[in-house]
Order: sequence, then C-alpha cells, then structure tokens
Amino acid sequence: MLGSDIRSIYISDIKKEEIMAIKDRFPSKIPVIIHKYQKDHFLPVLDKSKFLIPGDMSMSHFQAILRKRLRMSNTQALYLLVNERTMMSLSLTIQEVYKEHAQPNGFLYITYAAQEAFGAREDSESKKETIQLLSAMNATSATLPLLK
Repeated sequence: MLGSDIRSIYISDIKKEEIMAIKDRFPSKIPVIIHKYQKDHFLPVLDKSKFLIPGDMSMSHFQAILRKRLRMSNTQALYLLVNERTMMSLSLTIQEVYKEHAQPNGFLYITYAAQEAFGAREDSESKKETIQLLSAMNATSATLPLLK
C-alpha cells in the first residue's frame, strides 16, 4: 500500500465519482499523481502533481518527458517508483502498470527521485560510501566461483 503521509495529501480532495467522470470523458488516459521522493535533494518539485497520461505511453517515454520537464542533467539518473516501493520495467505501458498498481481512489501514484551518476561531482561522505561499497564488492567477488 501507499505510504499514509502521501495518501493523506491527495485523497482528501479526490472523490471516486470525480475519477470515474474523468475516466469516462478521457477513456484512453490514465490518472496519475506524481510526487518527488521526500529525501531527494537533487530535483525540484513539479509545478503540478496530477496528470492524465495516454495509456499506451511506455514508462521509458514517460521518464524521458519527466527528465525534460525537471531539466535534468545528463549526469543524473532518474528513478520512478510506483506506490513508493516498486520500480517498474521501462518497457511496460502506463496502462499495464495502472492495471496492476492503481490505488482504490483510481489514481496511479508515481514517486520520482534522482541520483548523481556517471562521473558527477560527489561530496566526501558519498565518496567514502562508494569506496567502501566497491571494496566490499571486490572482496565478495574474490570468493565467488567463476561460471564456465
């Protein structure tokens, strides 16, 4: 289920009848609420959070539109989480994701977050964590058998 803090922001002003009216008026569109991950410090908040997205749009196309709208640099990776916990395949359509993950109020909730990547500037704490992770990975890989 979706986190109660995010749900409380939106559910109070959304009525199921309104969603049904929207779906009747725009049958090929999917009602989506998009919000920034609370701990993300890289990306801005979108100017609006409720969208009607064509059901046949792929998640990768949707991600590209979000990247442009957020004015992301090429060194940032964009992550999309459905219901704050599931990363969906970018080859799926919005309709496929909606069928599996729509909330009872009729909306699909998508959270976006970024991570600096691909040689981007890092602070010293991030560098320490990266070095520790790489060291742990090297130690682990030395003990794994090779596949033939």
